[in-house]
Order: sequence, then C-alpha cells, then structure tokens
Amino acid sequence: MFRASAIAALQARLTATWHELAPAATGDGFDRLVTENHLRNFQLWHEEDVARRDDLGAESVYRAKRAIDRYNQERNNFIEEMDKAIVAALQPAADGCPRNSETPGMIVDRLSILALKEYHMHEETVRPDASEAHRGKCAEKLARIRQQRTDLTAALEELLADVVARRRTFSVYYQFKMYNDPALNPQLYRHAAKPSGA
Repeated sequence: MFRASAIAALQARLTATWHELAPAATGDGFDRLVTENHLRNFQLWHEEDVARRDDLGAESVYRAKRAIDRYNQERNNFIEEMDKAIVAALQPAADGCPRNSETPGMIVDRLSILALKEYHMHEETVRPDASEAHRGKCAEKLARIRQQRTDLTAALEELLADVVARRRTFSVYYQFKMYNDPALNPQLYRHAAKPSGA
C-alpha cells in the first residue's frame, strides 16, 4: 500500500501525462491522495511561472496569486490526508523510539515537487533554442535532481519500514495556513467590509 518506489513512479507518470492531457485526479485509496497532492503541486508550478511574467498585467498576477494560495492550501490538506491514512494503517508508536522530524506525507510532497523539477529540467536539456552551454548546465542539474529523488525515495521507504518495525515514529500536528483563514489573518479580519448598518 505504501511503497515509496511506486509513489515516485506514479508522480513521474502523472507529470508526463498531464503535460499531454488535461490534468485530472483519478485512482482510489492512498493513490488518489498522492494524485490529488501531486495535482496541486502541478497547478502551483505552472501558476508560479505565470505570476513571474511582466507582460500580462497586474490583473493576471493577482489571479495567479489567488490560485497559488488556493492550490497551496489544498496541497497541505492532502499532505495531512496522506498522513491520516498512514497513521490509520500503520499505527506508529506513540513513544519509545526516535521521532522523525518529517511525516511521510511531507516526504511524498517533496517527492512530488522533485518529479516536477526533474521533468522541467529535462526539458531544458533538450531545448532547441537554448545554447549548448545552457543545456550542459541543465544536464548537470538534472543528474543532481535525479540523485536527490532516488535518495529521498529510499529515505521514505526506510522510514515506513522503521515505523512498521517500531524502530522510528512520527507525529502529525495537523497544521493550518493562517493566511487563508479570515479568523486568523489580521489583514483579513481587521479590514473586512463592515455589513451595511453596522
């Protein structure tokens, strides 16, 4: 159910597919949560690119920023959903063994971002309008990204095995994004429109 190599392969496959077809989340169970998280990172990646353009006007940047906030909140929600599923299935030890600083869901999210980096860096290595020097530098970066992805996949595999064997554990704190909550962001609650007649 929680094989790190299968998760990494799914993310790579989805990245390639979604650059050819309209992105959509499919699948069941934990794979669906991985896919939903990866879809938000995919959307974030491309909105971040749009937000950095200077030729589209302020309205386009505003819309991109709003989309980025929404996708980022949803991305974090799916990290927590992945962790909930892993906690329910593996029942990590409450104490008595070392505690990992990152949850498995956080690591899956980092693998998702690395899958996107790998895809886009590979594009730069074969870009016909780029110089040979540019393609060469990008090839070096691509090799490092692939090594990082391999190492992180192994680290997740080891963490999950250690949790099952009660050699290591982790805690999920169910964080929240304060800036998206009108009750917690002072810029929102201090400057909210007053109802008429108030």
